[in-house]
Amino acid sequence: VRQGLRGFLELLDDFEIVGEGKTGIDAVKLAETLKPDIVLLDLMMPEMDGAEATRRILLTDPKMKILILSSFSDESTIFPVLQAGAMGFVLKDISPDELAEALRDTYKGKTRLHPDIAAKLINKIKNPGTAANDALSLSGTLTGRELEVLKLIGRGLSNKEIAGEMSISPMTVKTHVSNILGKLNLYDRTQAAIFAIKQGLVADT
Repeated sequence: VRQGLRGFLELLDDFEIVGEGKTGIDAVKLAETLKPDIVLLDLMMPEMDGAEATRRILLTDPKMKILILSSFSDESTIFPVLQAGAMGFVLKDISPDELAEALRDTYKGKTRLHPDIAAKLINKIKNPGTAANDALSLSGTLTGRELEVLKLIGRGLSNKEIAGEMSISPMTVKTHVSNILGKLNLYDRTQAAIFAIKQGLVADT
């Protein structure tokens, strides 16, 4: 897919490909080194997903523009990456010409969303009641350790990374995550991350 995208974009006079990475960590390192105008990210990448890569890239350079290209369009994947700061989200069924236009819009600072994703966002605005919102009043039920784990989930850390950060075992982290989801009536760690962000538990720096 990367080779196909690169081959097409290199044929266009107004595009220059300055770097290409295989993993989310590659993307973060290359963005920091090369300072591109736009970063085109896949959502599902080895080592680090698109949401966390987006967050880390923008921590390095908040003015950098990021467009997500993905095969997935469910809410649990869309909202975290947009909350992380991506300017647009398009699906891989997009035509090459449409992708080029989406990149041009991103460069101009315009938000570009696949119609299905735009519809889901509109529905989200019209019907804001979600498990995360319903859980707002329940955050006081968490223990201090669970709250710390929740903050790290909000930063996009994996169980293994949380274990290293807190100097506890991955199994203990897994237990804390399970308790957090149960107490807050959340379905998965993505909702937990959104909850942490909405509660202001995740620092901007």
